[in-house]
Amino acid sequence: MLEPASEAVGVTGAERLLTFVKALSNLCMNASTSDLFMPNAAAAVRYGTLRQRRGIDEGSRRCAVLIMELENCNVHGDQENTGPNTPQHDNDPSGNKKWYRQASQRRHEFHGAGPRVRFPDDSNIFPEESIHRTMLGLKVGLTRNDRSEQDLDSYNEGTHGARSDKRELGHRIFVNRSLHLENIKFYGFDMDYTLAEYKSPQYEQLGFNLLKDRLVSLGYPQEIKAFEYDPSFPVRGLWFDTLHGNLLKVDAYGNILVCVHGFEFLKHSQVYELYPNKFLQLDESRVYVLNTLFNLPETYLLACLIDFFTNSPQYTRERTGVKEGELTMSFKSIFQDVRNAVDWIHLHGDLKSKTIENLDEYVKKDERLPMFLTRIRESGAKLFLLTNSDYVFTDKIMTYLFDFPHGARPDEPHRNWKTYFDTIVVDARKPLFFGEGTILRQVNTRTGALKLGTLKGPLHTGEVYSGGSCDVFTELIGAKGKDVLYVGDHIFGDILKSKKIRGWRTFLIVPELVQELHVWTDKCQLFAELQSLDVMLGAMYKNLDSSTKEKPDISKLRASIRDVTHKMDLAYGMMGSLFRSGSRQTFFSSQVVRYADLYAATFLNLIYYPFSYMFRAPAMLMPHESTVAHEQRFVMETPMISRSRTFKLADEEEEHNRPSSKNLYVDHFNNQIPHARPETPRNVTHTHDEDCSDEDSDSQKQANQLRVSTRNVNCN
Repeated sequence: MLEPASEAVGVTGAERLLTFVKALSNLCMNASTSDLFMPNAAAAVRYGTLRQRRGIDEGSRRCAVLIMELENCNVHGDQENTGPNTPQHDNDPSGNKKWYRQASQRRHEFHGAGPRVRFPDDSNIFPEESIHRTMLGLKVGLTRNDRSEQDLDSYNEGTHGARSDKRELGHRIFVNRSLHLENIKFYGFDMDYTLAEYKSPQYEQLGFNLLKDRLVSLGYPQEIKAFEYDPSFPVRGLWFDTLHGNLLKVDAYGNILVCVHGFEFLKHSQVYELYPNKFLQLDESRVYVLNTLFNLPETYLLACLIDFFTNSPQYTRERTGVKEGELTMSFKSIFQDVRNAVDWIHLHGDLKSKTIENLDEYVKKDERLPMFLTRIRESGAKLFLLTNSDYVFTDKIMTYLFDFPHGARPDEPHRNWKTYFDTIVVDARKPLFFGEGTILRQVNTRTGALKLGTLKGPLHTGEVYSGGSCDVFTELIGAKGKDVLYVGDHIFGDILKSKKIRGWRTFLIVPELVQELHVWTDKCQLFAELQSLDVMLGAMYKNLDSSTKEKPDISKLRASIRDVTHKMDLAYGMMGSLFRSGSRQTFFSSQVVRYADLYAATFLNLIYYPFSYMFRAPAMLMPHESTVAHEQRFVMETPMISRSRTFKLADEEEEHNRPSSKNLYVDHFNNQIPHARPETPRNVTHTHDEDCSDEDSDSQKQANQLRVSTRNVNCN
């Protein structure tokens, strides 16, 4: 927002605006690649690519356009209404109306090209929030844009080809690896937290209370019943170090990002004392990964118990546990008790029975489910249910999910849930299912008991099967690895093993994405503020090189960066985001990127995509790509530049009409060297982007050959 000094916005204000824009243009043109000054940093962070150098070039271009607009609108001496001595300037801003009107008529020319650069009548220069700078006597308030899809798409177009998806944010499916739905012949679904999404925090609260009761029955102090579940504390993907009793948030390589002992967040020096180099190897004998949504209650209970025993006056703290008199309790034994209690309440306790008794309280139901599953089968694909739950519990949950007076459509009668699937497998025991597996047996759907004998024959629609292995299952249904898209919530049991061992295409359900996206968009002013601090940090080092003796004082900037980062983390919860900690991605995030082809908050987002849709992964940019614009020329003397090859259709035609290199060398060297050098590839060499089959590649070759032949005929 412009705030001129004492005079109204007349020729002086316009001149000062022009001076400011010219100075800003110079800033953009002179900025180094480490100095981020993007016209829409908030939107840039929101889209995550952080194309820093492009932002600088785009800012420079926009400044040039704005300067031209200002000069074309007679900013300097419009005699009709912008003269410096015109009396109306003192009290009436109408003297500027002609300039504003002319500028407004032109501004649409560059609004559509990227982040909006608004004129003074829009009250914005750059759409960022809570950043205020004083430059050239003008106080410029950087306020952010309206967060509309139009603005976001506009930003995408302005970043030189960044893809935009016009679907609503809540309907989006995010892509790690390209996937063509047309190639999917089998859709498989897990049940718990996939088809059946349990309500949070009610369901975690139920599990937490049952765990407390179980531990008290095993001899734990009655005092632990005073703990109440706090959904703001736990997050998925944490590691529990059974040696020191710490909850760890780590990155993909085991570098420790956050360390919590009970409820105490350890400081930098404390972490270094326990973990040299702030690193921990993923050792299953020491570390347990709390990956699933079912792990949330035990994550919080572990923190409660560690905090209780560590700080209770009747216990003495030791390095790997606590001591009371002659009795020692290690952190590992506490963990083992909690783990056993979790297994007990799932297998023998009241968790399932209480869930079934209060389905409305604990389970979400969506009337679009029957319609969506029917659409999948109508597209020609087949459906299967593959769950670890037993048949009795599965039948109760699925019956509730399909408990509507109508069927797939309002005018169709209600149908039993089993009729929506081609194959149903319960008690799968994933991830064992993807390895050696168990015996495949048939379930008596009237009693829930297993029929005797191992099933060898075909699988029938409407029947229910128990156990088995992926090898046997895929052979019986006639599926190949990439024919199958499996949808589940368990990063290890559902996604990692099905992808790594069997090559299934994978779709991870992450209900936390609802909150993650809310914070990512709602708190964008924090991201913008962090970006501005990065700009200021880069500016302090801008003109310094290895000959510099002086040392800039960045202590205040570092403190500000820490403060903003802390606010960002707390916006997600006490343990921060599921996917990142500050600027670092978490272990969970790396697992998602590595093993989940697609991910979304709910599988029902597939409703908003046709079954012929091509999910194409965005480019995974490294810093030397994300911070350097294509428009920036870089030339250096090096023999490596000569490595580049090009191939055009004309080259193929020329190659087609002359003897092959093989034949030339057969004649000259008597077949001693079949090929003197590799030929330039005629088609794309990588095979991951388009998710196409070999048949598609052959068809492309035939199409290219046909084009060459057609051109030859036309030339003749």
